[in-house]
Amino acid sequence: MRNITRSLGLIIGAALLFSGCLPSEATEDTMKLWYDKPADKWMKSLPLGNGRLGAMVYGGVETETIGLNESTMWSGEYDEHQQRPLGREKLDQIRKLFFEDNLAEGNHIAGNTMAGSPHSAGTHLPIGDLKLNFTYPEGELSDYHHELDLTTATNTVTYKVGDTEYTRQCIASNPDDVIAMHIKASRPESITVELELQPLRNAEVVASGNQLIYTGNAEFEKHGRGGVLFEGRIAAEIKGGTIKADGKKLLIDKATEVLLLSDVRTNYKNTTFAGYDYQQKCKETIEAASKKSFKTLRNTHVEDYTPLFSRVALSFGDNGKFSHLPNDQRWARVKAGESDPGLDALFFQYARYLLISSSRPNSPLPVALQGFFNDNLACHMGWTNDYHLDINTEQNYWIANVGNLPECHLPLFDYIKDLSVHGSKIAQDLYGCKGWTAHTTSNPWGYAAVSGSILWGLFPTASSWITSHVWTQYEYTQDKNFLKETAYPLLKSNAEFLLDYMVTDPRNNYLVTGPSISPENSFRYQGQEFCASMMPTCDRVLVYEIFSACLKSTEILNVDAAFADSLRTAISKLPPFRISANGGVQEWFEDYEEAHPNHRHTTHLLSLYPYSQITLNKTPELANAARITIERRLAAKDWEDTEWSRANMICFYARLKDPIKAYNSVKQLLGPLSRENMFTVSPAGIAGAGEDIFAFDGNTAGAAGIAEMLLQGYDNRIELLPCLPEEWKNGSFKGLCARGGIELDASWKNAQIEQTELRASVPAEFSFRISNASAYNWKMNKKTFTPEINADGSVQISMNAGDKLTVSL
Repeated sequence: MRNITRSLGLIIGAALLFSGCLPSEATEDTMKLWYDKPADKWMKSLPLGNGRLGAMVYGGVETETIGLNESTMWSGEYDEHQQRPLGREKLDQIRKLFFEDNLAEGNHIAGNTMAGSPHSAGTHLPIGDLKLNFTYPEGELSDYHHELDLTTATNTVTYKVGDTEYTRQCIASNPDDVIAMHIKASRPESITVELELQPLRNAEVVASGNQLIYTGNAEFEKHGRGGVLFEGRIAAEIKGGTIKADGKKLLIDKATEVLLLSDVRTNYKNTTFAGYDYQQKCKETIEAASKKSFKTLRNTHVEDYTPLFSRVALSFGDNGKFSHLPNDQRWARVKAGESDPGLDALFFQYARYLLISSSRPNSPLPVALQGFFNDNLACHMGWTNDYHLDINTEQNYWIANVGNLPECHLPLFDYIKDLSVHGSKIAQDLYGCKGWTAHTTSNPWGYAAVSGSILWGLFPTASSWITSHVWTQYEYTQDKNFLKETAYPLLKSNAEFLLDYMVTDPRNNYLVTGPSISPENSFRYQGQEFCASMMPTCDRVLVYEIFSACLKSTEILNVDAAFADSLRTAISKLPPFRISANGGVQEWFEDYEEAHPNHRHTTHLLSLYPYSQITLNKTPELANAARITIERRLAAKDWEDTEWSRANMICFYARLKDPIKAYNSVKQLLGPLSRENMFTVSPAGIAGAGEDIFAFDGNTAGAAGIAEMLLQGYDNRIELLPCLPEEWKNGSFKGLCARGGIELDASWKNAQIEQTELRASVPAEFSFRISNASAYNWKMNKKTFTPEINADGSVQISMNAGDKLTVSL
């Protein structure tokens, strides 16, 4: 019988009164999320992931809950009829209506003929909860502590019952490909626990020997037919005591140590792997891990994970100021309007941790809307836990390059390759064009068609947006082999689609796209509301980005001269950006009235970030117009403030070098738009959500915005501390990356750089701006030199591979 005679509430009060009772690590190590009570809901549990397997650990005492996930646990299936055919002739007829300003008829026909037919789109799904129901000896509960150590990706729960100490450690190992939890007690024969799985899917669970084995399918009719088959195993290895299979449960009695190992496999695309048997693979993985001690499993895990995470460090001077407080209390302070620079730094590193946990080179899929940390909420929404290519999937990876995790990008590139194959059929069937395209929503089954409505789905340059990531990867890594083998073929094929798809507007002779949308927005024209038009500004931004990337690639690789000429000609025919009557950047080619001024999407401002088509230096008038657009949106009644749109605001204000407003957005994201476990949320009331729903993108895009406030590198120019708020006036970072193959460290005090080091992985030439450049000592490979300072305060730098530039007071 469970007999914990003291409530956790009393323990919490004692812990707050006597900080000395808290583990010393809580004050000494700032890269930990820690709590003084177990999670009572999903939004308080802590995530682990190995790139394929995921777990949410609640840290319970009487009952521990571990939410299990796997990245390929998807409903849906391939659908060859996802897009109704249209073809070039009918497309031209629709375009004629738009060119004649007959937007009513054009939108009506486009809506009826160009929407896709997502019969089996599917969604990612959670597996369910592993429950550990403990029975303890008589005694009071004390000294409870639950933490996630980001430096080792280890979840630890410690507490006492009476005078017996209990410790649980949990890891998600990439090398051994299992979730492993080790439970030990300070006294022999003190662990008695019942294990049961509560699946959320169609699954049969049986206990056999020392394992829980579950099999089933991921059918989920809410989002169409189909779903993967799966088999999972949870094995228990014990020291001391006994273990017994009892129906659907495992009963462990009076053990001193317990090691739990979990794996699950699906038949997702297993036909592409010769001889792959998902059930046998699951069995073999558990058998192999069972032969190792937890110490060995953990050491291997740490040796694999830590070199990735430790590449980057970030401090804002007082990281430890509030680290004596549990994270839920720190979060509550920020939500109430207080500042916590240490939490800002922890949030940044948490985003890197989440990306490492979710997207490794051997991951079968990239990060979906929630990664695989699935709360069983998004999958029930109309928008599902899928791949949204109109910002969310892109934002998931914004931190990859600047955050020194380029290999975490690789699953996304594999996904784009696969999508391009399916997207070539869509390009032909819908538009009568060569090359490839994809639209707003996608899945692992090759869905590249328009969504079920053109209002949010008719966005053919979504393919261009996601594909621009391969060019960004090259910009940062300067890996010419990657450019040749991976990036350029994808860029070129997408550019070929755009060249074939675009048409000359007879009214002005500009080269335009359309009909398409500015996701997921609409406008008013002649008293009616429409979504589709010719050449919305976001299309202009994305077409220019793809054409420019392709053109630069041809020059770097010395290939395709004729194709390069066609790109130059096309670029010369693109319309310019325009400023609307309200002073903002015009969202559509014509200056239409916004139907929903409070809308969360601002896709036309991709020109400001992540791209650099609008900048303070090159286009100050347009930069000011971008500011007006942003401030009009934020000031609109019922502005749709979500995790990803607020992360956008951090990035936008960083580019506009407005530290006060950028930092206010940091606080808004970390407070009202996050939860106790620092997961960012799409809040209740927006996009049909009845409650806060976790979304991965706010964490990673918010971290990218923090990096952008500290370091900007675009247009062959690197600038330090371009948007530093007062709250971060003292600090340091190491290992952040800039375009051109440059890695940087920096430290500053009272907002002035004290020292910085730049390291070049390849030959590089760029301008480097640091405030008051003449006051510093400049050294290249320890040799002092006197730089020539440009009129804008920058210094022209030339580096060879392996060079180190040091600038110090």
